[in-house]
Amino acid sequence: MSVPKCCISGFTWSGTPTGRAGKLANNDVYIAGDDTDIAILFIADIFGWTFPNVRLLADHFAREIGAAVFVPDYFGGEVLDFDLVAAEKFDQLDLKSFIARNGREQREDEIFETARALKRNLGFKKVGAVGYCYGGWASLRLGAKEHAEQGEPLIDCISIGHPSLLTKKDIDKVSVPVQVLAPEIDPVYPAEMKSYTFETLLRLNLPFDYRHFPGVAHSCFIRGDENKSGERDAMVKGKNAAVAWFTQYLKNA
Repeated sequence: MSVPKCCISGFTWSGTPTGRAGKLANNDVYIAGDDTDIAILFIADIFGWTFPNVRLLADHFAREIGAAVFVPDYFGGEVLDFDLVAAEKFDQLDLKSFIARNGREQREDEIFETARALKRNLGFKKVGAVGYCYGGWASLRLGAKEHAEQGEPLIDCISIGHPSLLTKKDIDKVSVPVQVLAPEIDPVYPAEMKSYTFETLLRLNLPFDYRHFPGVAHSCFIRGDENKSGERDAMVKGKNAAVAWFTQYLKNA
């Protein structure tokens, strides 16, 4: 598949991540926070687990929610060169091959293994999943009823922002509370799929929070320009919405 420019454009944020590297299942992982009861699995976009914005956002979640946040490497050590993106040298990024190596079929099993490890191996009582762009489909898959273990959901709640690679079946099968952060301008999460998401969650009678962000585009929650007022507002409001969502369903449920 081709990758729209919106999935690889954006800005790095200022700040220095404060977490640590470790292992989750068989994957390298960035860990923010040290809570032992509540975990959040952060499934990054195609810039992956080392991208500074991802780690800074994980730090915010850990600090503001009071959780341990895990950002695994799901791309086998591959890292896209963001400097090429910043210079708009998109022709030098072999994105078609990257996606072929790291698509849904290639990475779903290990995503599930890292999620299972949080409760099964590390003993967390509650686990949430947050995913942006590439991470959106994966977060929904983790919340499907078919993956519950002994009647207990694999993931207790989900937040997704400007999801990509999404199918209607992903939405049909979800069975846990879902938050959706949806920019107005988003060719990979178009109006038809947004409507289907909203209508399906209503039909499933799940607790959900659907938030529309007018005037901003795909990637604004993870690669928005912190120096542009509209994008910065969306970044902050998107972060605050996710913090409130996870606090409600992981800490106060």
